[in-house]
Amino acid sequence: MNAPIPFEDTIAAVATAPGAGGVGVIRISGPRAKELLERVFRPSSSQFRGFVPRMMHHGHIVDGKGCTLDEVLVVFFPAPHSFTGEDVAEIHGHGGPALLHAELDAVLDAGAERSSGGVRMAERGEFTRRAFLNGRIDLSQAEAVAELIAAPGAEGARLASARLDGLLGRRVTALRDRLEYLRQRVCLAVDFPEEEGECLPPAEFASVTRDVASALRELIASYDRARVWAEGAPVALAGRVNAGKSSLMNALLGRPRAIVTDQPGTTRDYLEEECRIQGLPVRLVDTAGLREDSEDPIEREGIRRGKEKMREAGLLLLILDGSALAALSPQDLEAALRTERQNLPDLPSSRRIVVWNKQDVAPLSPAVRELAVQLFSAPCLPLSARTGQGLEELCALIADKLRGESPLPGEGELAPNRRQARALGKALDELTELEREIAAGLPPDLCGLRLDSACVHLGDVVGLNSTEETLNAIFADFCIGK
Repeated sequence: MNAPIPFEDTIAAVATAPGAGGVGVIRISGPRAKELLERVFRPSSSQFRGFVPRMMHHGHIVDGKGCTLDEVLVVFFPAPHSFTGEDVAEIHGHGGPALLHAELDAVLDAGAERSSGGVRMAERGEFTRRAFLNGRIDLSQAEAVAELIAAPGAEGARLASARLDGLLGRRVTALRDRLEYLRQRVCLAVDFPEEEGECLPPAEFASVTRDVASALRELIASYDRARVWAEGAPVALAGRVNAGKSSLMNALLGRPRAIVTDQPGTTRDYLEEECRIQGLPVRLVDTAGLREDSEDPIEREGIRRGKEKMREAGLLLLILDGSALAALSPQDLEAALRTERQNLPDLPSSRRIVVWNKQDVAPLSPAVRELAVQLFSAPCLPLSARTGQGLEELCALIADKLRGESPLPGEGELAPNRRQARALGKALDELTELEREIAAGLPPDLCGLRLDSACVHLGDVVGLNSTEETLNAIFADFCIGK
């Protein structure tokens, strides 16, 4: 953990989500938190003798002219026993946006007379950033705050909650400590080469390295499994113009999000919307219709972007226009399907589903279905986006494929986020190379370089070596007030 940093300025912000609500919270953190609360708070009890730490007090918030703004409950958390590690005050009042901002203005005005050590609006994620810089939480916990708020479902919230408790940070720190022990032994062997036994025997050295590498592989595998639940799986809808992609997207969403007309090329850029399919968080991406004859540069750019989204998708739904294909001869039909296959990115068959749309006017025959399954190496489902026929079967197949790729991690299993998994992967790469070097009989000083690098990457997970640029990138995704 980092040593506390004495910030001179005090920050304040509305801590609850934008919009009207039953309750709204204003948070103040810094050396003047208690003073500012005293200036704007008028207790309702004549017995009030000052703020009792961590106890709610009833009263009213007043502005600089003494006018009452709201009936509230306030609480004061003295340093270091607060979220940020500083003095923190909170005002819990009614959740009207105009009312909250009037109360926030009263707090800011109460501290505006000082040229230094004043009070200002908090920046994005600044409360959590101060908690990290003051050693109250590690960086993995700080990220979990934002991920818990933005979780697309209960499963993603549970995974973020496990990191918020510091479980991941403690696990990574323990692994790093094991490597640090090896580094110390290597340093002793380099500094005192005449002393036998300072460096661990190669077999024991390799054993520790393998154990840590195995633990890192487990954590990275947990990220791969949890990604769908924590971030939502991208499911791309692809196909030619007028195949019914937008109609299918609207059917899956249960509302008319995408424009549907008979005019080809209505969707000229991709549309992205979140929904849940049989409990799974999903990001549906409706891509521009595929065709080679478009002379519209905007539509061509939309098709290019759509193909990028297809390559990134966790699952690709190829929508076929059954009414157009059913009118073709067997030879022309096979040629058309082969062309459709060539237009798709080269994804594993487990990440593809073929949808024969407009089943209500052009039923899918067993022979055509068998041909499609053979050509695309993927299941082919008949469906009518207009009537909803086959929609339930499609949702079940989507859920099965996504769960097969990403089964939910079990209770107590840790799952890092994307940034953390990348840092763990870099540490694993160093240990993999280290194992080869040990087997090749390299001297301890050269082995130490790999250990140094692996420890740095593990330190990145909990924020031991974080640069200002890294912290800015992480906390930029936070909301103001958190």
